[in-house]
Amino acid sequence: MKITPSHRLYGLGAVLLVALTICSHNFNRRGEPSFLIPLAVAGFAYLLAIRELFSTPQFSKRVVVLGLVLAALWHIQFLRMSPGMDDDIHRYVWDGRVQRLGYNPYLLVPSDPAFAALHTAETRTLNNPEVPSPYPPGAQLFFRAVMAIHESVFALKVAFMICDAAIVFVVLDFLRLTRQGAHWVLAYAWHPLLATEVAGSGHVDILGALLLLVSATALLRRWRVVAAVAFVLAVAVKFIPIVLLPLYWKRVRIRDAGLAVIVFALLYVPYLNHGHIPLGSLGAYVQRFRFNDPVFAALERVTAPQVAAALAVLAGLLTAIWLRRKTAESPADAFAWPMAASLLCAPVVYPWYLLWLLPFVRSVATLPLTIWTLSIIPTYYVWHLRALGRPWVVPDWILLFEYVSLAIAAAIIFLRRSTRPAALQCPANPLE
Repeated sequence: MKITPSHRLYGLGAVLLVALTICSHNFNRRGEPSFLIPLAVAGFAYLLAIRELFSTPQFSKRVVVLGLVLAALWHIQFLRMSPGMDDDIHRYVWDGRVQRLGYNPYLLVPSDPAFAALHTAETRTLNNPEVPSPYPPGAQLFFRAVMAIHESVFALKVAFMICDAAIVFVVLDFLRLTRQGAHWVLAYAWHPLLATEVAGSGHVDILGALLLLVSATALLRRWRVVAAVAFVLAVAVKFIPIVLLPLYWKRVRIRDAGLAVIVFALLYVPYLNHGHIPLGSLGAYVQRFRFNDPVFAALERVTAPQVAAALAVLAGLLTAIWLRRKTAESPADAFAWPMAASLLCAPVVYPWYLLWLLPFVRSVATLPLTIWTLSIIPTYYVWHLRALGRPWVVPDWILLFEYVSLAIAAAIIFLRRSTRPAALQCPANPLE
């Protein structure tokens, strides 16, 4: 029997299912070989699947449907696992709970003995309890809404899984509108980080990624109001996509932008403190928190942390300005590169931060970013080091592997596109 691309894709999907199922059973041992090895196997299988997607112009609808079913199966395996005791999701529960009880999460410090009675079994182990919440108001309102339905970690994980599933449908719509094959949805749905960081740990970044993708799709449809409002809602989940602002220049009307600004301002109204906009622990985040940050560490040696953080934002803005001037319309990868440039210079680069890139990386131009979303996997080793009582620091050999992989991939793509541009055209996906 002849082995077709569909057969190879089915086989790679089966490898992903087995590897990620094993990984899910060892989820409480993050960073140990029993977790990292199957996750690395899944990452390699994912890369081979991307190769199949590039090499085959079209797959049948049946392949796409079965591929999404496989993804659902391994996501469910992670959904039923408990996240780490101090994962961010416990902070989300706390923030939503105290809002429901009438408190301001930007003012309450979880470790304050005066608020000990507000804690539950799921919030007593939240991380960094000595600082108030750093999350913007869009995220806070989402936490409050979910906690109003059911106050638990599992409820939030289910909500994030719904966001993940919604992204699949929006990606399919985007692909149809840009005349790309529907099989490219698997480039998103099969990514291992979705299993570990959405179904497993449950991170609010997936909500922001959904809103940003809705904004990009609305631009494609010329729904300018929706594009502008969805964009500020994404920024209100986390400030990461603020660097994409230049991409909207002259693509949304002044009145649309004005409405978006009003919406953003209204989100802060429930949290105003004596007329002042509260920022929670955002300042402490820039000043104190560090992880996987070689570029920021280099900048911090010669300037203040606030200046280094501003330079990280500037890197993303300049990238977006360059991409905006380069093309009359924005391809999907134009949404990925500015955020990636900013994250490269950020003080903290956790694996789940790269969830923002996943809906937009499905072209040759973004292959280096695809590599980065996989080369960051070894940073999970730090969780194991912490369990051994070691410092919360990424070892140099992991930093070298992660960022050298990204640099090599970027260099190869640049050289190949320079020497053989016609042979390396990415799937057509302009916003037209």
